[in-house]
Amino acid sequence: MPQQRTDTVKEFDFTRSDFERVRALIYQRAGISLAESKQEMVYSRLARRLRATGIQSFTRYLDELEAGRMGAEWEAFTNALTTNLTSFFRESHHFPLLAEQLQGLQRRDGQPIRIWCSAASTGEEPYSIAMTACEAFNTLTPKVEIVATDIDTNVLATGANGMYPMERVDKLSPERLKRFFQRGKGGNEGMVRVRPELRQLVSFRQLNLLADGWPLDGQFDAIFCRNVMIYFDKDTQRKILTRFVPLMKPHALLFAGHSENFLYVSDSLRLRGKTVYELDQAARR
Repeated sequence: MPQQRTDTVKEFDFTRSDFERVRALIYQRAGISLAESKQEMVYSRLARRLRATGIQSFTRYLDELEAGRMGAEWEAFTNALTTNLTSFFRESHHFPLLAEQLQGLQRRDGQPIRIWCSAASTGEEPYSIAMTACEAFNTLTPKVEIVATDIDTNVLATGANGMYPMERVDKLSPERLKRFFQRGKGGNEGMVRVRPELRQLVSFRQLNLLADGWPLDGQFDAIFCRNVMIYFDKDTQRKILTRFVPLMKPHALLFAGHSENFLYVSDSLRLRGKTVYELDQAARR
């Protein structure tokens, strides 16, 4: 029986078979489980890649992608299907607990406090962590290192640049705006940029949570993994959390998203606060 087009008025042919191939590829590549309801979203985002590459059908695009004949297109494919919803101080209840954690960890050995933001997107989350550290220690140069990673290289570039439209910071207090941002002038009118002292606290790098090796050294005092596990199935969540545990110092906190529950997929963690976890030392023995 011939396959039915999903929509005969679309610019490109996009069959059910094409959609299933996309679902399989993004799962293999990034662990993302695309729901049945995401077919229109997939078409919209990948149609841009067809236009950019000059390919006239999804079937050929996917053939070329799988055959490895398109250079860096795998990266563009992954970037296109990655959702990057974020904001400054999103899920604000986490940051007072982080500040309390930081203040309790003031180093006497000269070693920095280390925090990993594992789904950094365009940078609002790691910069919110950096601002919290500055406020906790009342300095723009706290002894803190923040590693900010994401699978999407486009959003990482935005984060590293640290420049945002004014509307992205309109919910921040005037005090935070004055202390942590510089207003754009001339061609950058209507923009703000994170102060260089804050940018120096954050190191942006590409990391795929499904990759065999993670380019990380040592352990962390806190890990943020918020609103990314919801895109993974339970088996993938379990594998990732299992790899988090040895990267956590005994006192470390793991911050999750508001709709995520890690207790069902790991027996090495216990609840510390609202969507905040710590190591269950009894379970580790």
